[in-house]
Amino acid sequence: DNLTMLLQIMEDFLKEAPKTANYDSVRQNVVILMGKLAKDMDKDSTKVKNILGQLISTLNTPSQQVQAAVADCLPPLVPAIKDEAGVYVQQLLNVLLQSEDYAEKKGAAYGLAGFIKGLGILAVKQYNVLNELTDAIQDKTNAKRREGALFGLEMLTSMLGRLFEVYIVNILPHLLLCFGDNDVKVREAAEDCARAIMSKLTSHGVKIVLPGLLKGLESDLWRTKCGAVELLGAMAHCAPKQLSTCLPSIVPKLIEVLTDSHQRVQKSGTQALKQIGSVIKNPEIQAIVPVLLDALQEPTKKTQASLHTLIQTRFVHFIDAPSLALIIPVIERAFQNRSTETRKMAAQIIGNIYSLTDSKDLAPYLPNILPGLKLSLLDPVPEVRAVSAHALGSMVRAMGEEAFQEIVPWLMEHLVLESSPVDRSGAAQGLSEVIFGLGADRLEKSMKEIIERSQQIDLAAHVRDGYMMMFIYLPISFGEKFVPYVGRIIPPILKGLADETEFVRDTALKAGQRIVNSYAETAISLFVPELEQGLFDDNWRIRYSSVLLLGELLFKVSGVTGKATTESVDEDDNFGTEYGLQSITHSLGRDRRDRVLSGLYMGRSDIALTVRQSALHVWKTIISNTPRTLREILQTLFTLLLGCLASSNFDKRQIAARTLGDLVRKLGERVLPEIIPILEKGLDSPQSDQRQGVCIGLSEIMAACSRDYIIAFSNTIIPTVRRALLDPLVEVRQSAAKTFENLHSSIGTQALDDILPYLLNVMQNDTISTTTNGTERQQEDEEQEREETERDYALDALQRIMQLKSRVVLPYLVPHLIQSPVDIKALASLTLVAGDALVRHLSRIIQAVITHIAEEKDPQAKQQHMYYAEQLLAAINDPEGIQVVIRESQEFSRSSKVNIRLVTINLLLSFCKQSKSSYQEYIDDLIRIGISLFNDDNEQILNTAWDCVDVIIKDMDQLELQKRLPIVRQALRIAQSNSRERGRLSGLCIPKKGIGCILPIYKECILNGPPELRESGANGLNEAINLSDAEALKSSIMNVTGPLIRVLGERFSTDIKVAILETLSTFMGKVGVQLKPFLPQLQPTLLKGLNDPARQVRVKAGNALGLLSHIHVRIDPIFVELLNGLKMNDDSSFKETYLLALKICLAAVGSKISDDVKKQTEQSLINCQSNESDIVRQLASNCKEILLSSN
Repeated sequence: DNLTMLLQIMEDFLKEAPKTANYDSVRQNVVILMGKLAKDMDKDSTKVKNILGQLISTLNTPSQQVQAAVADCLPPLVPAIKDEAGVYVQQLLNVLLQSEDYAEKKGAAYGLAGFIKGLGILAVKQYNVLNELTDAIQDKTNAKRREGALFGLEMLTSMLGRLFEVYIVNILPHLLLCFGDNDVKVREAAEDCARAIMSKLTSHGVKIVLPGLLKGLESDLWRTKCGAVELLGAMAHCAPKQLSTCLPSIVPKLIEVLTDSHQRVQKSGTQALKQIGSVIKNPEIQAIVPVLLDALQEPTKKTQASLHTLIQTRFVHFIDAPSLALIIPVIERAFQNRSTETRKMAAQIIGNIYSLTDSKDLAPYLPNILPGLKLSLLDPVPEVRAVSAHALGSMVRAMGEEAFQEIVPWLMEHLVLESSPVDRSGAAQGLSEVIFGLGADRLEKSMKEIIERSQQIDLAAHVRDGYMMMFIYLPISFGEKFVPYVGRIIPPILKGLADETEFVRDTALKAGQRIVNSYAETAISLFVPELEQGLFDDNWRIRYSSVLLLGELLFKVSGVTGKATTESVDEDDNFGTEYGLQSITHSLGRDRRDRVLSGLYMGRSDIALTVRQSALHVWKTIISNTPRTLREILQTLFTLLLGCLASSNFDKRQIAARTLGDLVRKLGERVLPEIIPILEKGLDSPQSDQRQGVCIGLSEIMAACSRDYIIAFSNTIIPTVRRALLDPLVEVRQSAAKTFENLHSSIGTQALDDILPYLLNVMQNDTISTTTNGTERQQEDEEQEREETERDYALDALQRIMQLKSRVVLPYLVPHLIQSPVDIKALASLTLVAGDALVRHLSRIIQAVITHIAEEKDPQAKQQHMYYAEQLLAAINDPEGIQVVIRESQEFSRSSKVNIRLVTINLLLSFCKQSKSSYQEYIDDLIRIGISLFNDDNEQILNTAWDCVDVIIKDMDQLELQKRLPIVRQALRIAQSNSRERGRLSGLCIPKKGIGCILPIYKECILNGPPELRESGANGLNEAINLSDAEALKSSIMNVTGPLIRVLGERFSTDIKVAILETLSTFMGKVGVQLKPFLPQLQPTLLKGLNDPARQVRVKAGNALGLLSHIHVRIDPIFVELLNGLKMNDDSSFKETYLLALKICLAAVGSKISDDVKKQTEQSLINCQSNESDIVRQLASNCKEILLSSN
């Protein structure tokens, strides 16, 4: 009823209202109200059709609001005229495409869209709407048709929304062309159409449309490109959700368009970007859009300026997708810039943006941002790495780890990269920020692995270094939240400070400094105890790092930077303040402060230069008055000093000793009465290290004190040194010897008079003895063993003193040691360390030693004395000392006492065996001494002398052997001349030895020497053979015969052959049948000699052949050879030597030849009796006479 009433009112108004223009707007509004009411009326009612007709008529109203309102009224009413819908649609299409009036065309577009919406999306195809619009839009001749078609598409898109999305793909190519239309109205219509299309696109629609548009950018036609660009710009009007999806793909393409060769395309690109900028809702970004567009258009010139603008902009509002679309490309280019400042600003901006942006809007840009951010994270400039790491952390915090699946593995990979510490540092910094972004739970999970890996020794150094770097950057990222982990990372940091790799140590030091600077209060309770221990660590690198870290902490507590120079002339100059020291005391507490300062003061005396320098710098910086501070910490310092003096580590003991000396120099006599008793008491310690420390301390004190102070305390120091010199531990005795050296340097001969006699008495058991009751044998044995041990300690102490002060001590000791009974053991031990100071005393020592051994009756004691005497001689290796040994040996070898000669030659033999490299210059003298004893009556002396010569000669090289031939021949002649037996030398007649000791010299000369030496060698060998006997020569048959035969078989001079044949004859005469194995070689060699051109050689060969016949088993072949030679030679001189050889052989073994050979011989001799030569006839007669007598 109400509806009918309202309609009646409106109908009456339309009938009665004046037809004037003033009422036009009222009538339009009434029609629209009727349309709104009609949707609730019965669709079959005639009134509905009337209202519909009125609404269509109202579409011609030149008002977009009216037309839009009418279009909204149409869809519910269209079903009422469904049968006639085609007519209305066609009517509207005609107006749309043919009318000249803009308002009519626009109204028709609205009406058409309203009708299609009322009929359903299928009506587009049913009434051929899209085809007609497509035909019209392609009509190149009629701009009005193209404009109308665009109006229709715009309205269809606006009213149908996503329902019309399926047709958009087909429309886009035509729409692209319209953007380049010649008619401006068509272009404007195209822009409106595109804006409508883009505003209604769904995410699916974007996916359908975008590829086609992007492909349009690849076209060669500039108009098509322009259209695609403008359509892409129109996508700025997409819904916010679709906008964030499409802009990351659109903007980069639009930026590329800005460099297109066609100016219109460039202009379109600029306009498209402005369209995107126009929809930005963030007012801060909206204000700087021109700056951002400039940066996109001219990146090389404007990028840095735009980054400055962005950094200076204070963001209050949320950053939307269009804002990101313009900002992100600028940042991407900035990351590729070479400028450090530009990359730094880019990282800073991206870090700030992520806190003001929806993560979904940012996600599409990640693949493009991350490469540049990674590159900046590995930048050589620390500031760029720091800002980049912070940016990465902000991104992870904003978007979650899911968006960065690859970043953590990438960081872990670069954290342990071997190639570059910069990469490891950047990765560590980035990983720290990422962990911070992921929260405390992730830190807790990660810390266990980081701590383990940072101190895992089996890992490579660069791996440990990477994990160690995490301790530098995690405190920066987490701040106070990292405090619970400080205690857990201190042990790996300290371990890293001692790492064998330098860059790991450097990283650990930086980590320690970070802890100190970031958590000073926490570090005092957690770090200082560890650093206190580090000050006294065995490893100097840990001591050095501990000093540096403690210095950092003390500087922070005391309020100084520690960066000022402390270099000055005096190491005791101070630059600290009382207030600073009070602050340190307040923060650390008095006890801990004293321990820390004591450790630093000891560091000033460290054996490592870097530790000394660092400790001195820290001390000077925080201490205002060194003497006063030392007096305050003296008790604590002494406690630490004694602990270090007792350390098993030598470096620590040295440091403590140096500190002690420094204290004495600074505090003078005031501290000596306190120190000396403490050190003296230290010798009672069961710990050997502490006793050694006492000696080192005493040495330093004496080095630091004046002579008067040392003399004043000498009554205490000397007994202490004595006790230390007899300490069971060799290291303590060594340190005590050093102390003795310092003591002697300080007080002179008093040290010798008070200590050396004491040690000598201990060695001789004059003062160290205990009283026994004579009934307990075991106690006596134990006491004797203890005394023996103390004697060994005393000897070792003297030996170590000798190493340091031999020139002073030796003149004092030698007279005591060579007194009867001579202490040969002590002399031998001292000789080892006496050096060149021994030479001036060596003659007396050798004389005393040889005499003492010769006079010793006990064989066991004599053997022990010989052992130590041999050690004594073996220790002498300088030329002057060896000269003394040779001289004394020569003298004692001529002694009339057998025992002295025997001891001398035995010692000389030992010397030659042990000191081969030392006596090369004195070989001739040694050979003479040895051979001179070849005529001795004592068998032991002979054998030892022979061995001595053998030892000397057998290791000579060829040249040395040849050089020694004259020496040996001369020595043999002298020995023979002094021998009681003529023609025999006892030293060459030793069974199984014979001439073997000197034979290598003869053999070398005969085989390899020059001609004159070969002859001399052969003559020398002949002499030696003559001085030996058959039994002794048996051992040399092979070594004598072989070389002689070899030389005879070669071409040498007559003199050499004569000498060789003579030697061979002598040798055959001595050994006789022992040469049977050599008969096959000797016989042809000697027969060959009978044909030698030289008569001397032939004669010697004949004589030798005669000797050979004595030992030959089958002599007939010798005679046959002689007879053949006699027959073959016509030369009288050769016949003469053959007959001479035949005569000798007949005289030797003529009775043993066979009858046939006798007949041949007789016939040959008869023939020779008719020779022209008188000598030949005479020799033939002699031979015949011997032959007949043998029968």
